[in-house]
Amino acid sequence: MPPVLYVIRHAQGEHNDSHHLRDALLTEAGKAQCKDLQEHFLFMQDVQALIASPLRRAIQTAAFTFAPELEKRQLPIILAPDAQEISFLPCDLGHDADVIKMQAPDLIAKAVPSYNVLNLDTTLVDESWNSKKGIQAPNLNAVRSRAARLRNWIYNRPEKYLALVSHGGFLHYLMEDWTGYEEARGMTAH
Repeated sequence: MPPVLYVIRHAQGEHNDSHHLRDALLTEAGKAQCKDLQEHFLFMQDVQALIASPLRRAIQTAAFTFAPELEKRQLPIILAPDAQEISFLPCDLGHDADVIKMQAPDLIAKAVPSYNVLNLDTTLVDESWNSKKGIQAPNLNAVRSRAARLRNWIYNRPEKYLALVSHGGFLHYLMEDWTGYEEARGMTAH
């Protein structure tokens, strides 16, 4: 049976007013949004693993939102490049794989100092994850393919309950829900 998936858009990042910032971090307001979700998300204790886009604001959102459960149960966090945002804007261009693999434990530790980084899975973050080429390209065909591939990967996970922290533009494609979708999100037509 496929898992139940709780879908979360990352909290407010520094890039919201400055799209030129590469791979922005959360603002203080964004951290407060995580705290608010932490207090109001009724299924926190059901989640067995977290999946996050390797963009830093998504990693931070996962860590700050699920901090109590990460501390208590040391939930796995899986960084999934297929969950990255859809545009070619600097704010949606992640750092190289080695930088993300080095920074991710520190980003998590700021929210959960006791988190065992051995529970952080970065194996899907390869050298091409941020290339914006192939399946990671910011064009309609690639984004649709990437969303389908991520849905299939999630469908085949062994956990019963997962939480995914991703990005507003990409989540429309993942969920195939176009409510509130803005067509001009930095993608090319093909």
